[in-house]
Order: sequence, then structure tokens, then C-alpha cells
Amino acid sequence: MAKTKVIWSCQECGHSQTKWSGQCPVCENWNTIQEEKQVKELPSRFHSNPEAKKAVRLADVKINDQERVLSNIKAFDRLLGHGLVAGSLILLGGDPGIGKSTLIMQVTANYVDAGLKVLYICGEESMEQVSLRAQRLSIQAENLLLLGETNIEAIKVQIENIKPDIVIVDSVQVVYKNDVPSLPGSVSQIREAATEMMYIAKNLSISIFMIGHVTKSGEIAGPRVLEHLVDTVLYFEGDRQHHYRILRVVKNRFGPCDEIGIFQMKSSGLQEVENPSEVFLDQRKSTVEGSAIIPTIEGSCPILVEVQALVTSLAYSSPTRKSSGLDTNRLALLIAVLEKRLGYSLMQSDVFVSIAGGMRIREPAIDLGVLMAIASSYRERPLNFSQVFLGEIGLAGDIRRVSNIEKRLKEAMRMGFKDAIIPKRNLKDLSEEILNSIQIHAIEFVDEAIQHCFRD
Repeated sequence: MAKTKVIWSCQECGHSQTKWSGQCPVCENWNTIQEEKQVKELPSRFHSNPEAKKAVRLADVKINDQERVLSNIKAFDRLLGHGLVAGSLILLGGDPGIGKSTLIMQVTANYVDAGLKVLYICGEESMEQVSLRAQRLSIQAENLLLLGETNIEAIKVQIENIKPDIVIVDSVQVVYKNDVPSLPGSVSQIREAATEMMYIAKNLSISIFMIGHVTKSGEIAGPRVLEHLVDTVLYFEGDRQHHYRILRVVKNRFGPCDEIGIFQMKSSGLQEVENPSEVFLDQRKSTVEGSAIIPTIEGSCPILVEVQALVTSLAYSSPTRKSSGLDTNRLALLIAVLEKRLGYSLMQSDVFVSIAGGMRIREPAIDLGVLMAIASSYRERPLNFSQVFLGEIGLAGDIRRVSNIEKRLKEAMRMGFKDAIIPKRNLKDLSEEILNSIQIHAIEFVDEAIQHCFRD
């Protein structure tokens, strides 16, 4: 029997320590430290024959082209690296009610229609509830196998008997192992369950999808080792009040990272959005101040998004800075540049900035667009309706170059924009086709952009 010792683990971030404390020293959440019994692995737990494997030279390793299975959902297949690889372990996380189970049910149905044998582990829901969801989505996957079980040992027995091609675990937080003396959903149980799934996937060449919960900060609940064990990590983002969902890949051993897929939630399920730029700009108004268009890059996909800013008179003794869809610290930096380099008196104003449509953008190339939207609202003058903005802003008020400038401008041209303000250092990266097709204004400092947009 495995030996155990008592530890105290944070149920939010997975940090372990030897004593109890009211606040986790890592994630700084209160009342998340709970007592657990840690299992010490015995030497023979995952023991293998030392003569079974031998070291080989890198040049002698034979690389076989692995056949990828398509789900016929283009965005989903692209995020996985143009198809599902046999024996891969995939983790799908997202907020409650965001559509994780809906997406995985649609993907599962397509795999079943392609002739694959799929086993769906119903952990959080009963088999009747999963069947009702399939009926609501008009899914006729009659050969889909459902299993209402959360014991990992019983699940392993069923997998060995059924020999499926794909296994869906919904969710990994409810799966437990008998010899781990802690409750399901604890750090120890999640780590052990994920480890068992990894060995099943690699040894039997079965692709496994695990659905995971997220914490208050938006990260997948459980120890950080959970994301290290899997081959692919997918995050489902979006606001349940909006119709659009963003599926983002943050780790992928079989394809590129930072790719996204955009879906629209309908009564018939999730439908892929093939033209994201048109979706995010369809409600844009031409005569409203505080609105700017930014060509951003998500993975390999250029998307035009609208950033909206609202500058109002001071409501309380200290100014309010709120943002939705972008980093609040970055917003504070841009406001400081406006105050220091351009003389804007924003200390007596509240500033609110939002990315329309529920998008979350992390790249600094949106800086110039955010700053111009704030300036437009402050001066109560709308910007040019057919103009886009690109550039990272430094503390000195300088405009720094951005990557993939041609791809961004081609997307702007496709959507009918005729004017672009870009960093001067990017001018040499443009082809003659771009220069002849869209009016370019190359600038070096923020004040040049302000003077160009507000000439009077």
C-alpha cells in the first residue's frame, strides 16, 4: 500500500505547503488551503522492464506521418493542428455555461459519423441529461457510447473492454481514485486522474478529451502540472450574455499556439463564424466619438475589432479606470502618455475602455487605437470612419513597429477601409500593392497622430 503524509493544498492554484494558512501565498486567495493526504509513489507503480527500451541516436529515430482525424468543424480542426492525432490528451476549459459540453457533443457526433468508436464518460451529468442535450442539438449519433462512472479504476476496465478510438471525460474534476485519500476535485485527485488518463492515451493510442473547470481568475482549476501533462490546452472564452464564443489554444504539441476559433451560439448549437471581422464591426456607428478600429492578429488570423472609449467627468474623489477586453495596467500606461506627452488633463476624468464583441486582446499593437479612441472621446470628436490604427506606444510617446503589417492591412482593405495610420518603421515592410491600394500615414510619435486626426 502507498504511504501517505498530510499536506495543505490550495484548491485554486494547487500550491502545497506543510502548514495551514488563511491566505495562499501564491494566488493570494483566502480560505482555499485545505488538508490533504499526499500519496508517495512506490518504485513499482509505473515500473517498466529496463530492457524493453533502449537509447537510440537522434539521427536513427524514425518519424512516421501520423494520420489526423477531422471533425469537419474547420476552426476546431485548425486549433488541433489540422486534425486529431491518435493518442493525444486534450484539456478543454472554460467558464460554467460557456458551451464546453455543447461543443464537445457536436465534435463527438462528427467523429462517430466518421466511423470512430467514442466513449463519453458522464461524470457531472447523468446519461439522460447528455441524451437530452443531443436531442436539442439534433444529433443522431446512435453509436455513441455513454458511461455514467467517476471511479478511474472502473473507467479503465470499460476502456480496455470497449477499446474506443476517442474518450470524452466530462469532467476531470469529478473523477477520483480510490487509493488517494482526498475528495474528488482536490489537487491530489485531479493530478492522479490526469496522470492515469495520460498513460491510457499513450499506451493504448486513444485520444482523450478532458473537460476542466476554471478558477475565478479564468485559469483551469487544479495543479499547474495538469496543463504540463496534456498535449493540447484549449480555453473557451466569451460572455454568456453575448452570442459569440472564442476558442483559444494556448498549448499544442501537434500544431501552432495562440490560434483562435470564433463560434456563434444558436439554438441548434455552436456554429463557426467564417468572417470574424464582419461580425465584430456589424454594429459600428459612423458618428460616435470614442470609437477606433484596430487590425489585430490572433494566431494566424487577422481580425478587425472596434475599441470603444468613454471619458466622463470625475464622479468620485479619485479617477476611475475600467477596461473590458484589455489589460488595465496597459490602459493606465496609455493614459499617462496622453497626460505627459500631449497635455491631456485626465486626472479630473473617469476613463472606460472596452473591446466590442467580448474579445480579449493582449498584443501591444492595439495601443495606438486605444489611445486615439480615448482622445476622440475626450475631445468629443469622432474619428475618420474609414481609418484603422496600428502601433505599439512607448513611454516616450514613440510609435513602435508591429508584426504582420501586410496581413493586417490586407484584412482592412478587404473590409473596405481606405486609410491607415501605422508606425513609420513599418513603412519599409509594405509592398507596392499595399501602398497603391490604401492611403498610408506613417508616424513616429503620438502627437503626429493627434495632429493628423484633429487638424483644427
